[in-house]
Amino acid sequence: MKNALRKLETFDRRSANDPLGPDLQADRLRKAIDASWVPIAPFWPLRGLVAVNPLQGLEDLPFEEALVEAAAWFQQRELPEPLDAVNRETIKWCQAFFDDGQATIAMPLRQRGLYDAWRLLAPFDRRLHGGDADKRAWLAALPADPERAIGAALELLDVPSAHHTRFMMLLLTTLPGWAAHVRYRTDWADSASRNPHPVSGAEYLALRLAITAVLWPGAKALLSWHLAARETARNPSGPLPDIARMESEYSDSLLRALSKRARSHAPLSKRPRAQVVFCIDVRAEPFRRALEEVGDYETLGCAGFFGVPIEIADEDSGTASRACPVLLEPRCTVRQSSVDGAGGSGRLNLLRRLYQSLKYTFTAPFALVETLGLANGVWMALLSFAPVRADRLRHWMAGWIQPPMATSPDIGDIPPGDRCAWAESVLRAMGLTHDFARLVVLCGHGSTTRNNPYAAALDCGACGGRHGGPNAQVLAAILNDPWVREHLIGRGIRIPGTTHFIAAQHDTTTDEVTILGPTPGSPELVSKLQVLEQDLAHTRLINARRRVAALGGRVGTATARGAEPEAHAWHVLRRSRDWAEVQPEWGLARNAAFIAAPRALTRGLDLDGRVFLHSYDWRQDPDGAALTLILTAPMVVAQWINAQYLFSTLDNVSFGSGSKVTQNVCGKLGVMQGNASDLMHGLPLQSVFASDSEAWHKPMRLLTVVHAPRDFVQEVVRSQPELEKLFGNGWVTLACIDAEEGGAWILQRDLGTWRKQTADQR
Repeated sequence: MKNALRKLETFDRRSANDPLGPDLQADRLRKAIDASWVPIAPFWPLRGLVAVNPLQGLEDLPFEEALVEAAAWFQQRELPEPLDAVNRETIKWCQAFFDDGQATIAMPLRQRGLYDAWRLLAPFDRRLHGGDADKRAWLAALPADPERAIGAALELLDVPSAHHTRFMMLLLTTLPGWAAHVRYRTDWADSASRNPHPVSGAEYLALRLAITAVLWPGAKALLSWHLAARETARNPSGPLPDIARMESEYSDSLLRALSKRARSHAPLSKRPRAQVVFCIDVRAEPFRRALEEVGDYETLGCAGFFGVPIEIADEDSGTASRACPVLLEPRCTVRQSSVDGAGGSGRLNLLRRLYQSLKYTFTAPFALVETLGLANGVWMALLSFAPVRADRLRHWMAGWIQPPMATSPDIGDIPPGDRCAWAESVLRAMGLTHDFARLVVLCGHGSTTRNNPYAAALDCGACGGRHGGPNAQVLAAILNDPWVREHLIGRGIRIPGTTHFIAAQHDTTTDEVTILGPTPGSPELVSKLQVLEQDLAHTRLINARRRVAALGGRVGTATARGAEPEAHAWHVLRRSRDWAEVQPEWGLARNAAFIAAPRALTRGLDLDGRVFLHSYDWRQDPDGAALTLILTAPMVVAQWINAQYLFSTLDNVSFGSGSKVTQNVCGKLGVMQGNASDLMHGLPLQSVFASDSEAWHKPMRLLTVVHAPRDFVQEVVRSQPELEKLFGNGWVTLACIDAEEGGAWILQRDLGTWRKQTADQR
């Protein structure tokens, strides 16, 4: 390191004399920096977790090649020993900078950005430079511009310019969790999330390279290490044969069943008692099937944000949050206010913030232990041995401190043109343009768990953990608006004056469905709603048996409360409230297919909670606009979810987050294994495995099935580059139940030919 400072001092002079010229040299380095981030997929913070394909950056490759690349870049268990030291230092600084309120003392200078804050503080870090005067001087002399610092570090490490991209890519992929979070902050987070602690890809690389230069001067050896790793990654006995076998067995069975139904299915012969629209989430499929068995109901599937890309503002708390998939930007902000016009006191939120602030200070925890120790001990015992009673007590106390208030959205915040466009778009996408029932329920979803860092992953895999109830309320208000209905008549959609839309929310952990309103004014509709609520409660009891069996639970005498169905429901409720439960529900595990078709095609089929069901009628979509929307938005989100579960199952260390038992929450934004691992950026072991060695999720690529003529579907695919990439590279398989010729057909990866699925094919 003795000559390092001299090299740094002369770096600018050599750059100026470079034959390519300083501007061209800087441009070349900038392109290398951008290219090095290509394989890194974003990772959202836990509070707003979004399912994403961890190999999203490799989707331009065929799936088979991407598996090899993933093994070479991300799945290396044994890193060079000096790189482990570099990683530990990087983790330490990233923990401090990205902390979101967990640390007692915040890292100073964060408002200056990641690299600049680190650059000013690093000379004082004896653990980094070990007291070496030359190293400390080199750190103190680093340029303020991160790109110049990158160039200086690469020159010091003697990395050839032809290998700059690969070397920087290796520094990212050998600590992929923090790199993934930086990718989220730079490419996906809104400005409020990105500031006041800004970061860029170049800043993170500058920090990473500078630490490498200090701790591992011979880091150029990483390039040859990776060449050996690539040879090892070309393993003929990889996971692909097992994946292909499971996919073939599943697709053959499903397509045979759908082909058979296509020849005999018929729409409902009479007007249903009510139409209930659920999210396409796979957890809704068994509940929909059970509800249709209980009564004369028609269920439909739609993306859980109900086609309203908005931000919800809570007037009581003064906060606003986006309520749409991350693929979309909110078009406007909708205020959520109390029905009676009285604002809440906010006392409950104030008490929570006060408790959290005391808990994370230096001295207050000692006083808290003395003051609240006995009460907390009793509370912890109640949480452990009677979680349902503890939850009821919690709700009672919360209601006493701050009584709950009914709220409704103000759709006046939405421009009239958007209201009409959203109403028409969502109705056409579902094929619900005629034969409306008297009562139409728009049912969003969310989950209820305790002490679960991954709670947002059970709420919604697309909307960052937002519950769908507020979106359902907004769309219900829009579709009940006489002015909007008048506009829809001019567009060929006539909603009868006797039809009323109402919002609800489905708890995917317990199957409780809560009606949110607005309450219909007609006594007849009120009566229908009361019957529906009774049938929904009965459906919950039916589905509880399936849940208990899937979770491996046993309903004993201690759990039973009355008849067997109630005992199963009690068991499910207890799991959701138990703060020690690592598997409160299975989430979207075992998801395997996405179907866009009329409900008549799948009604009565036991799809085992493995299918995303989106209602679609190609006859009402002459220009393919609805199918294009379905395949480029909900289907893409389903593919993200499917890939997250697939890779978290294949390698729960590299692409998952390991066991919940050994996890620690880091900075309120992610989890670590132990106290100094990489930021884990996938699903926990308990989300995809029934035990340490037995996988519950079946790792398969998504099968997408569309009920429409083949030429019609093919034209939509060829018009969208994103679909050409996913289907052409084998990340998703597209099948068609041909609505004109009949039979099931699979689109080949050349995107020009179809293969017919024969009845006896295996």
